[in-house]
Amino acid sequence: MKNILKIQGIIFLTFTLLIIHSCKKSDDNVITDSDGNIYTSLTIGTQIWMKENLKTTKFEDGTSIANVTDQAEWDGLTTPAYCWYNNDEAAFKVPYGALYNWYAVNTGNLCPSGWHVSTYEDWAALIIYLDGDSAAGCKIKEAGTTHWNNPNAGATNESGFTALPGGMRGNISFWNIGIFGGWWSYTGDPGGFDLCHYLTYDEVAVGILSYSESYGMSVRCVRDI
Repeated sequence: MKNILKIQGIIFLTFTLLIIHSCKKSDDNVITDSDGNIYTSLTIGTQIWMKENLKTTKFEDGTSIANVTDQAEWDGLTTPAYCWYNNDEAAFKVPYGALYNWYAVNTGNLCPSGWHVSTYEDWAALIIYLDGDSAAGCKIKEAGTTHWNNPNAGATNESGFTALPGGMRGNISFWNIGIFGGWWSYTGDPGGFDLCHYLTYDEVAVGILSYSESYGMSVRCVRDI
């Protein structure tokens, strides 16, 4: 009888450990930043991307990022900062995330541990996997006009990336919510490349531009290899 109970106990313990292990595996695609914001991930080809734009107000080491609301101050910055579109967190944090200047991106400390700000190479690999600039734009843009302005033609979001038009902060004001989505393309180069991959409401192709380091753009994180 004791042997039977012992065997039953081992079976129960093994079953319990299997359940715990299974639960842990199911959370592999959940990421938390230094603020406690929760993100999910998706696999596209060999890459793993966050499905949402970054919205942390702290660096990965817990240091606060300056929230600069004054436009003149923002324009003159040479240090890391973030803002919400129109300085309105309640309206724009969800679903668009924060806008970060290049100096915040260039710290290499913005994304959660094990993740990095998307690079030029990350975007190039994404575009190639999704069959080129135009096809990729269709496949990563959120479909419909809930967030994108009309016409947003051709957008399918079949990749699950859900690219949104979070606008930007320029050298005069906030611009182009609903019209433009731009994501810093961090290279890690000490020369400070300030590249941005972008989409617009009336085009499907993914474009690339160089912007002033003081501009505020969205950020997507990619898992380290």
